[in-house]
Amino acid sequence: MTGEIVFNDVSKFYGDVLGVNRVNLAIPQGITSLVGPNGSGKTTLMNLMTGLIQPTRGSIDVCGIRPDEPEKLFQVAGYCTQFDSFPKGLTGYQFIYSYLRLFGMTHADADRRTVAALERVNMAEAAPRKIAGYSKGMRQRIKLAQAIAHDPQILVLDEPLNGLDPLVRAETIALFRSYAREGRHVIVSTHILHEVDMISDQVILLNGGYILAEGQIKAVRDEIQEHPMQILIRCSRPQSLAAKLFESDYVVEARLHSDGAGLLVKTRTPERFYLALNTIALNGINIETVAPADDDANSVYEYLIGGEEPTR
Repeated sequence: MTGEIVFNDVSKFYGDVLGVNRVNLAIPQGITSLVGPNGSGKTTLMNLMTGLIQPTRGSIDVCGIRPDEPEKLFQVAGYCTQFDSFPKGLTGYQFIYSYLRLFGMTHADADRRTVAALERVNMAEAAPRKIAGYSKGMRQRIKLAQAIAHDPQILVLDEPLNGLDPLVRAETIALFRSYAREGRHVIVSTHILHEVDMISDQVILLNGGYILAEGQIKAVRDEIQEHPMQILIRCSRPQSLAAKLFESDYVVEARLHSDGAGLLVKTRTPERFYLALNTIALNGINIETVAPADDDANSVYEYLIGGEEPTR
């Protein structure tokens, strides 16, 4: 599939509440990150391009398909939402298989595609288990498996890396990159700036429902290169982890979290830091979770936009 996802003077209001306003975009193939704090309009933009909501004004063209043509759109698009919503009692396999059957696939085709999608996100072993018993990271991966199972040309992913451990995170980013190399659209929302640096071909910055800026990732990378990022790591032996981290030159600061069950780490080179952390995780320290500290995510965003307010 060729073409762009085009927003032409699109606004969405929920009563008197602004979702997005005066959006004019042309999103090309490749990986595009929608960046902004919670409430900036990222999810609204995604729901508009997938037809889950309709604009108050303006028009949207998704590679030649209107979002109010759901049967056509969902033949070519896959949407992985931020929020968990699973039919009660289903296993991972059943969750994907039943979705594919809605496309009119035969049992054999739906089974083949289900197995392939599960293997691609490393969930084949957990597939017979009920989703209710999955961890946060496993729920994220099973939603992604459903989104890719019908081999869509457009992937729309709302905060897809939340809850993933470092190794799975790297594998998932590699999956996004492989899709982009195949000429597909991969639209990813995030409020974590280092994810933009790691995965994106282009970026769209949102704040308060307005588009602040858009463009190639290199310009964004140049602006944030010297700004340290704070990361919270939960692990079995935080003091030992701190000692190992200080053996590298990727860490500006590392201190024990107030509850003693983790570390707060500052780094100016998050991509290199995550690669080093993967190596450490394979050598005896049990790392439970890795996530940017919430307040720091907001401060990094403020740093990037320079405290600007959108023009109204």
